[in-house]
Amino acid sequence: MKEKLEENVDRIIGEYSSGEPGPLLFVTAGIHGNEPSGVFALKEVFKQLEKTKPEIEGKIVGVSGNQKALNENKRYIDEDLNRTWTEENIQKNDPQTHEQKEMFEIIKVLNNYPEKDHTKRYFLDCHTTSSASLPYVSVQEVNDNDEWAHNFPTYIIRGFSDIITGDIDHYLSRTGMTGFVFEAGQHTDDTSEENHEGVIWLALKEANKLDLSKISTHPECVERFSKKNAPDQKTFEIIHRHGLEDGDTFKMKEGYENFQKIEKGELLAEQNGEKVYSEWDAYIFMPLYQSQGNDGFFVVQDV
Repeated sequence: MKEKLEENVDRIIGEYSSGEPGPLLFVTAGIHGNEPSGVFALKEVFKQLEKTKPEIEGKIVGVSGNQKALNENKRYIDEDLNRTWTEENIQKNDPQTHEQKEMFEIIKVLNNYPEKDHTKRYFLDCHTTSSASLPYVSVQEVNDNDEWAHNFPTYIIRGFSDIITGDIDHYLSRTGMTGFVFEAGQHTDDTSEENHEGVIWLALKEANKLDLSKISTHPECVERFSKKNAPDQKTFEIIHRHGLEDGDTFKMKEGYENFQKIEKGELLAEQNGEKVYSEWDAYIFMPLYQSQGNDGFFVVQDV
């Protein structure tokens, strides 16, 4: 997969409808600027939609997240865009950082597709991880998000948005939309773009009643995700977040991958010169292997 965009990305990556009433599928990608995989996948999806012109119910809209960070291949400029979507920031409506300005631009785009114009509104937020990972869905247990997430054939994580405030899926769920975050794999892994494309096609099938057989690249574009790359569906819940403060020195022990088993007493990391040991027999989740970020790692259990 290409590691960065070769040209500046537009806010609206694409929009497609065959003119039939129905749901909105609002797909965001690149909320973190060092995660362009979803942008590449959306470009391919809209290319195939425009080429094939299939009938769908409703509309799909693809939107880029942190435009400036994407163009500079940085995770963010001033602050993490996936921590800015708090009720306080939105009610204040006085953006102080670059990311807050981008947030309000995305909200402005969403407001062009109001609830009254659609039978239902779905969202899909596309991400990748700094460490090697199987693809997974991260879902907040509000509305009918969890039920919707179980239509997709991969690992499902519950509770991330209950621990981390200010993320976009928390905001979109507050507006009454149904959806989840999809983490496709490691940032530069070739399978990440495949997985993003596959899950977008499946979302179009589930939300907008797209007949996938009408797409010329089907079934490969879906089967590479659902049958080759994704694990059998299993549901996990987060039981611990190891957070970092500004100025902390943190180094994760090398070699951890998402969903790798850990044991109580196992050395996980060093923080400010102190060793950090596991207190659980469980699984490691999102170990931090990049310079930016305030989440050292999470611990999850299967339910």
